[in-house]
Amino acid sequence: MTIDVDHVKQELLRERERLLASRERLLEDTSRSLEDATDEDGNDSHLADSASETVEREIELSLEDSADHLLAGIDAALDRLAAGTYGLCERCGRPIAAERLAELPSATKCIDCKWREERS
Repeated sequence: MTIDVDHVKQELLRERERLLASRERLLEDTSRSLEDATDEDGNDSHLADSASETVEREIELSLEDSADHLLAGIDAALDRLAAGTYGLCERCGRPIAAERLAELPSATKCIDCKWREERS
């Protein structure tokens, strides 16, 4: 299997930039206080407004965690590219299918090893 390292690197870097921008927007949204978000001043506050904002905030925090996880995977893939081990299964050492890498460039395991991992 021949991997176009430059193409993969560019794709990973583009995705990394997109995730960083998305994460930054999420951080901006969650940095405001709950009172500011619901315009609460202690008078006439609506429990439903506070609850809705709390749920939205929890979703945003979950999305931040997801972005962090994806960024870590991308950074690890970039490290593997630099080390010359990109595209090799970290479990069995065999090449990861090109189709799998095209769909998930940060994949660390071949489909068989991933399947075994999820079954155990």
